[in-house]
Amino acid sequence: MAIILRLDRVMADRKVTLNGLSNAIGISNVNLSNIKTGKIKAIRFSTLNEICKFLNCQPGDILEYVDDALVQDGEVVLEME
Repeated sequence: MAIILRLDRVMADRKVTLNGLSNAIGISNVNLSNIKTGKIKAIRFSTLNEICKFLNCQPGDILEYVDDALVQDGEVVLEME
C-alpha cells in the first residue's frame, strides 16, 4: 500500500513541534512520532480530526497516495508527472 504520511511537512510549514502537537491533541509523543515518520498501519479518524483541527489543514495535506510501483522500502523512488 502506498499511502505516504506528510505530517512532518505540515508541522514544519506551521512551525509546530512534536511536543506542542502532542500536548494539544492529547496523544503521546511516541504515538505521534510514529504517525509523523509513517511507522503506522492505521490511524483513527478521531486522531486525524484532532491533528487537522489543530494544524488547520485537510486530511489530504497529511495523506498522499502514490502508486505502489513508485515506492520502494517505504520511500518514493520516482515522482509521477
